[in-house]
Amino acid sequence: MATLEIDCPVCAEVLELTGEDRAELRPGDVIVCDSCHAEMEVTRNGGGEDFELELLGILTVCPACGEEFDVTEDLLAASPTLEAGDGSAVSVVTCPHCRARIELEFEEEGEGSPPDLRS
Repeated sequence: MATLEIDCPVCAEVLELTGEDRAELRPGDVIVCDSCHAEMEVTRNGGGEDFELELLGILTVCPACGEEFDVTEDLLAASPTLEAGDGSAVSVVTCPHCRARIELEFEEEGEGSPPDLRS
C-alpha cells in the first residue's frame, strides 16, 4: 500500500500515512497533527484513497496558566461570541484548569491557522 498524504484541516500541514500506519488504524482511532495539535478521528479506512478524518478539536495552551486543553466543536457551541475591540468576532471559552475566560479568534477558513488566543 502506498503512502497516503492528507492535508490537516486546521493548518494544511501534509500528514503522511504509510501502508503500515493505515493497517493499524481503525474507525474511531485519533490522529494528532504534529504541527498544530489538531485531533482528527478516523471515520473510514478502506483501500486506496478510501480514507476519511473528522476534526475533533484543537489542542491549545491557556495563556493564563500554561495548561493544555482541547477546543472542541461542543466547547465553541456552548461559548458566547462577542465583538472584540478591533471589530472581529471572538468566542469566549473558559479554561478547564484555571477557569480563566479566554477569547479565541479564528482566521477565515482556508487560511490554515490555529486559533489566536487572548486572555
